[in-house]
Amino acid sequence: MSILRSDDRQMAASEPRFAPRIAVGSAYLGAVVIIAAVAAWPIYRSASLVVLVAVSAVVATGIAGFARWRGWGAGRVALALAAAVAVLGVPLAVPSRLGGIAQGDLLELPRGLGDVATGLVLAWKDLVTVDLPVGSYRNLLVPALLIFLVGTCIGLVLVWRQDRWAYAAVPVALVMISFGLFFGRSTVSEPLRWGPVTVFAPLETLLGVAGLVASLLWLSWRNRDERMDSLQRAAVSSGVRVTRRPSRADRRRVGQGAGMIAVAVVAAAVVVPFAARGAERDVLRSAIGPEIDISSAISPLADYRDNFAPSRADDVLFTVGSGPGESLPDRIRLAVLDDYDGDVYRSGGAGSVDAARFVRVPATLEAGEGEPIEVRVTIGALDGIWMPTAGRLESVQFDGTRAAALADGFYYRAGAAAGVQTAGGGLASGDSYLLRAVEPAPADLASISAPGEVAGAVEAPPSLVAWVTAHESGSGGAALQGLVDLLRDRGYLSHALAVGDEPLPWMTELADYGFQPSAAGHSLARIDAMFARLLERESDPRAEAADNFVAAVGDDEQFAVAVALIAQELGFPARVVVGGVLNSTDAGTPTCRDGQCRPSDLSAWTEVRAADGRWVPIDVTPQFEQSPSLEVAEQRDPLNVTEVRPDPVEEVVPPDPVQDDTARDEETDAQGWDLAWLWPVLRIGGLALLVLVIALGPFVVIAAAKVVRRRARRQQPDPTARIAAGWDEYVDAAVDAGADPSRTLTRSELVERSDAPAGRMLAREADRAIFSDAPVSAEDADLYWEAVDEERTRLREERGFWRGLAATVSLRSFVRHLAHPVAGPRSAERGKRRVIQPAR
Repeated sequence: MSILRSDDRQMAASEPRFAPRIAVGSAYLGAVVIIAAVAAWPIYRSASLVVLVAVSAVVATGIAGFARWRGWGAGRVALALAAAVAVLGVPLAVPSRLGGIAQGDLLELPRGLGDVATGLVLAWKDLVTVDLPVGSYRNLLVPALLIFLVGTCIGLVLVWRQDRWAYAAVPVALVMISFGLFFGRSTVSEPLRWGPVTVFAPLETLLGVAGLVASLLWLSWRNRDERMDSLQRAAVSSGVRVTRRPSRADRRRVGQGAGMIAVAVVAAAVVVPFAARGAERDVLRSAIGPEIDISSAISPLADYRDNFAPSRADDVLFTVGSGPGESLPDRIRLAVLDDYDGDVYRSGGAGSVDAARFVRVPATLEAGEGEPIEVRVTIGALDGIWMPTAGRLESVQFDGTRAAALADGFYYRAGAAAGVQTAGGGLASGDSYLLRAVEPAPADLASISAPGEVAGAVEAPPSLVAWVTAHESGSGGAALQGLVDLLRDRGYLSHALAVGDEPLPWMTELADYGFQPSAAGHSLARIDAMFARLLERESDPRAEAADNFVAAVGDDEQFAVAVALIAQELGFPARVVVGGVLNSTDAGTPTCRDGQCRPSDLSAWTEVRAADGRWVPIDVTPQFEQSPSLEVAEQRDPLNVTEVRPDPVEEVVPPDPVQDDTARDEETDAQGWDLAWLWPVLRIGGLALLVLVIALGPFVVIAAAKVVRRRARRQQPDPTARIAAGWDEYVDAAVDAGADPSRTLTRSELVERSDAPAGRMLAREADRAIFSDAPVSAEDADLYWEAVDEERTRLREERGFWRGLAATVSLRSFVRHLAHPVAGPRSAERGKRRVIQPAR
């Protein structure tokens, strides 16, 4: 045996093991910061995030190091972090304020501090309502500042600790990594394919596996370092040199740990993404949006006739202006309606062509290719949530006293190129904003091709299908162009069902106009009646003789829906847009003069999507030069006739006194059981069970192994061996509760370290049973085990619930047996002494 000299012992006792823990803990937190930054990159995609992460990590390390050097408590660390947030908040989290400060506007500094203060509470909500990437938009970098400054500092303070609180750094690290995943995109990354192998959600899988492996490696190293520290202290106190050569038990533990890590990584990287490949990814932003405001608002197409009321003739809804030397865009979009239920066209419902949601927009958006435009819109008599926009939006800047509220209430849907305003109920007179957008190059309708059959489209009326079949010529966009031109030529413009003695204002603007009544509405019944009249007129010999096939009377409300249904019959996804036309070569389309859009200037048009993804606008306003034939006009009035029938009186036969359920049973059997809900329930339950197995499986295995070991010890056939096994069970329970696992001490020496009278009794009874020649009965063994069970319960209750739970899943008792194997049964202890061999 090698004995340390006294001075060597003092040097070993004074030698700190803090440096390795600080180095390895810092490396672990550095890896976590990098993983969390990669996870948060899709949210921001800006160099500002890189600067924020780097500066936050350096400052957090400085605060944590100074706090350790000075021995600060949690209160002083919190004050230091608050001061750091106040100092770094404006330059890192609200960089948009730096421009005003650099120009000498000192008020920008308190405004920036106010943005930081509000961002601590509200930026989390704003972050999930703004379209990605958000860049450095307003104060949306404040959550990232908290995550990377506060999270890094707390994590470092924890990993540098010498007690069990150090393990709390793992939940902090998982929170930092989860920030980018929970507040990120609602869709996962594209799968990677190498031949027959497909990896689903590769980016999210890589981030999860990296965080899991880093945490497990640090936990394994920290556990080993604590064990080596305990052995070092024991060597200093006892004078026995501890060998650092790995034993067979050490290699076995390493193999077991590597196996657990491999199983967890395989389950996380293969099983979970494969099982969830067809499921939707729900993140925080998936449940945010102005759907309530849109669903409660009346469709602009249903209110289209109200724009031509005499009381609104002189109102200016909004004014569109451009910069010096710049031209106005061709169209201003007010509302894009892509969900038709056969009664009303709405925006963004369950049957919409585009599944994108209305979301908040950051400073800039990716608008794609096209001609850049910049227009200023000033609101007049327009109210409601529908907001005029142009082209594909790049950015919007609100002005006026309501600028901040309008910016918070603006939602945009990039797939439809439409926006809504929810601040204070919507737009109001005097609101103004600057739009920067891109106007795509116009496409020729006749040259596009159809994508194919439209899924989820409303079935068109039979009269429309018959009319399309009779007049369709060619295919694709050319066929659609021909049908639209024919429909407009055989339609007649009318915005009212009846007029008074004086002509309406919209009639005076049309030269030589002859009024024809038309009913409002754009339901399938209204469209069916319009095409039925067209078919009836085309079959009338008088129409050909007079060369007048005009029979469909209505306005943009009906004709836009009719063209949308025709386009769907030809395989084109379609939607209806309500807005204003500023520049048009079509003489029949109403336009906003000098950028001022009045109610009577608004129109509706149809947009169809080509095979290449472009949306092509189609003007649908019917002509008004040739009036419908008088024969047709006098035959039928556009009235909603209600057929009144008397209630029928029938003889009621009383039912038989005995109820017959045979028919009902046969009907139920014919229909069968609806098990469509079973597969989603099984899939979600299986995923939840798999997550629980991965997370709790190792702990359940440990607890089950202890139960099996305890049962095997209790069922020893020899009463003496059963008492010896009971003593082992008591020692294992004490070791799991935190006692010294040393086996070089006798039973009496071991229990002297605690103040448990029951432990002394158990040691005394075990020595008597093993070393005495007196016989031991089975009743004695049963009583001994009852005392062991009571002592195990006491050890668990004294430590509290959480520490007792930790003792239940602790591996210390297994490690004790692996590190110090015992040769032979315990009954062979009689008369033998263990010899401690010196380590080389």
